[in-house]
Amino acid sequence: MDSLKQTLDSLQKTVDTIKPETDKWSEWRPDPKRSLWLALVIPGGGQIYNRKYWKLPIVYGGFIGCLYAMNWNNMMYKDYSQAYLDLVDNDPSTQSYNQFLHLGKKITTEAEKNRYRDIFKKRKDKYRRWRDLSFFVMVGVYALSVIDAYVDAELSVFDISDDLSLRVEPTIINNHSSANPLDASSVGLQCSLSF
Repeated sequence: MDSLKQTLDSLQKTVDTIKPETDKWSEWRPDPKRSLWLALVIPGGGQIYNRKYWKLPIVYGGFIGCLYAMNWNNMMYKDYSQAYLDLVDNDPSTQSYNQFLHLGKKITTEAEKNRYRDIFKKRKDKYRRWRDLSFFVMVGVYALSVIDAYVDAELSVFDISDDLSLRVEPTIINNHSSANPLDASSVGLQCSLSF
């Protein structure tokens, strides 16, 4: 019984001497360089490292939207390009352009052929530009995610304590250089920043 009491007393002393560990999650500050490199290597990696998980759907949604737009515009570019090529050649067996015409419509005259040739060329060029623009927008989304990760890590150490204050109050400014005693002072605003 005495040995049990001694063991309990020694355990109590051990518990009393152990300091409670502080909450490491609330003290954690991300390293801006590590956040930058993670964001460069893995899209969204900087946001994960900064523990801003709510930004991930925005980043990945931007990537998925750009990839979808690039794929769709590329598909339309290929279709209109093939239709244009089939319309330009004089081979009657290649008529992929008929899928773009209204139901039952056929190109019968040379004027219609020239008109549709212009239409298909303009649409082919338009979808090629949109495909290329989708790629540049995706690069922009990637760059914004990297910049966001770096800036977010930098601002995580920014002091937003209650000790910061700005006080604006009216004041009288003395002008000793003036010869006229009525012009010797002016009214103005004084700003004081304390931190």
